[in-house]
Amino acid sequence: MEFLIPSRTARPADDPIFALNAEAQARKKSGEPVINATVGVLLDDDGKLAVIGAVVEALRSVPPEVGAAYAPIAGPPAFLQGVIDDLFAGRPEASFATAVATPGGSGALRHAITTFLEPQQMLLTTGFYWSPYKTLADEADRTLATFRMFDDKGRLDVADFERKLAGVLDAQGRALVFLNTPCHNPTGYSLDEQDWNGIVDVVGRAAARGPITVLLDVAYGRYAKQNLTDTFAPALRLTDKAMVLFAWSASKSFTQYGLRVGSLVALCPDEGERTRVQNALSYASRGTWSNCNAAGMNAIARVLAAPDLRASVDQERATYKDLLDRRVERWNTLATTAGLGYPRYDGGFFTTVFCEDAPGAAARLRQEGIFVVPVQGALRVGICSVPERDIERLVDGIRRATNP
Repeated sequence: MEFLIPSRTARPADDPIFALNAEAQARKKSGEPVINATVGVLLDDDGKLAVIGAVVEALRSVPPEVGAAYAPIAGPPAFLQGVIDDLFAGRPEASFATAVATPGGSGALRHAITTFLEPQQMLLTTGFYWSPYKTLADEADRTLATFRMFDDKGRLDVADFERKLAGVLDAQGRALVFLNTPCHNPTGYSLDEQDWNGIVDVVGRAAARGPITVLLDVAYGRYAKQNLTDTFAPALRLTDKAMVLFAWSASKSFTQYGLRVGSLVALCPDEGERTRVQNALSYASRGTWSNCNAAGMNAIARVLAAPDLRASVDQERATYKDLLDRRVERWNTLATTAGLGYPRYDGGFFTTVFCEDAPGAAARLRQEGIFVVPVQGALRVGICSVPERDIERLVDGIRRATNP
């Protein structure tokens, strides 16, 4: 007798990235000189988790009765306003934004999928994508479709985006598009103004065929070369053509991965629509996790609102960003010399090396104690967790593994 419903009987036991990380940690603990470039957390050069101390102090200052109490289902107003201000920095879009709290950025993605797509409909994203996008869609009884991410010149393939978007609209009458930028996971590519101009033009032409929702996953945005708001400013031209969403997360920006504090933000110029969206998202929260982490949201709200605390956090984050930027620069110098093929990479936790046999190359690397994540047609490399001194060995290993 099978008690699970049929669609749940063949679920994998573990996320493959976390499984690789567990193997890497076990081998390192046994004394092997392991390079672990799998999980997306920022480590210092001693291999310790980089943690912004000012955020920890903000957490400690939360009154026990606040942290232990239920938070509002949609999230505390101070937290939600702080997130909106963090994204739009006084821009006019802040006046017509609405938001709900979510357990990390993943919760925001989940809400977008189930609120803006019907069951069995497809989500559209780039050909290289963060693998949980598919997991989230599958668990919500939706599917995932992709468009070719890079054209022959190494830029975003806007032409294929237009073709695939048209196909999605023809098939289901609406579209939800996930764009992970800046510092795309897994490729490290950040959309620039030329890319955004193409996207805005495509969405503008397609908007008459059905409602289009565009979600920007900005989880890694504070590690971009540009100011976060500047990176997506061209996308704000979409607000009169499409629903624009933001998946906001405190995990990377505030180095609090386990706190599970995030938000889904929607830009709705029409007040009536804004109310309907807010109601729908709040209802969805009640129907899934109910309330988010009260202590975490209170602490992050304080960080976002208090100028002195915010300045301390920004200063500490800048130190860690400098650490990461040095690794990126070292990678670019050595990887270019080694002839590795990878996208434009000027900041962020990851880059991706193109190769035909990614599983085979990853297996060869594991044999010599180098752990990366194989994805379709490439290897995801977490520069965020690799000390600068190990990047030369990392590059040399990848060069040999991809050219056996």
